[in-house]
Amino acid sequence: MFDLSAYLWALLVILAAAVAGWYWSYRQHNVNIVDSLWPLLFLLAGVVYALAVEAPGPRTGLLLALLAVWSLRLCVYLSWRNWGETEDKRYAEMREHHGERFPMVSLYKVFLLQGVIAWIVSLPLLAAIAGRGAMGFLDFLGVVLWLMGMVFEAGGDWQLARFKADPDNKGKVLNRGLWRYTRHPNYFGDFCVWWGFFLLALAAGGWWSFIGPLIMSVLLMRVSGVTLTEKTIEERRPAYREYQQNTNAFFPGPPRG
Repeated sequence: MFDLSAYLWALLVILAAAVAGWYWSYRQHNVNIVDSLWPLLFLLAGVVYALAVEAPGPRTGLLLALLAVWSLRLCVYLSWRNWGETEDKRYAEMREHHGERFPMVSLYKVFLLQGVIAWIVSLPLLAAIAGRGAMGFLDFLGVVLWLMGMVFEAGGDWQLARFKADPDNKGKVLNRGLWRYTRHPNYFGDFCVWWGFFLLALAAGGWWSFIGPLIMSVLLMRVSGVTLTEKTIEERRPAYREYQQNTNAFFPGPPRG
């Protein structure tokens, strides 16, 4: 079921949150806030979709619970990681390039753009929350895939945080735990979470919502995820080249060396 009215309301709420986040970043002179805002945009969309449902279906509560756990966990982690840090290099370079125009540029090029992307990606949430069909095997698979995604995403973040907290590891490469099987367990986990949401949507008849996790997959593998992260990492960690040769970039697999 595609509820156009709820979908458009979600866009308005998301864009309002994006503008509020932008204003905060303007006052703080730091665009890093957009990282913490990103997962919350999906939670806002989910709440809008749930409020628009006249009679909650069998997946409404389940989807909202899974979404809240994923969203709040990621928001808290990213906020903790960025606390007290200087502005991310990407945004600092944009700020230097655009000068006095940067505040307005960051509004549409960072905050509003991410808001629109989050709105499109949220399609499986709309389909699953509004779905009325009985739950079945596809729903079970969706929850299992979501659980696997949370293990990789949260587990990968936790292992990396512990690794970085040890001064003896400065300049070294984490190649243990989940990071032994994929160079980006957190991104792979995010991938699983969103395809898990899609299976719940598919079970509700929302086959058309595949565009959401598909866009998320492209972002994770080709745009702001793996590709951007590894762009300069070899310069900072020479040992990373060997790690690349021995470890899968995205999908987990046995080490080659």
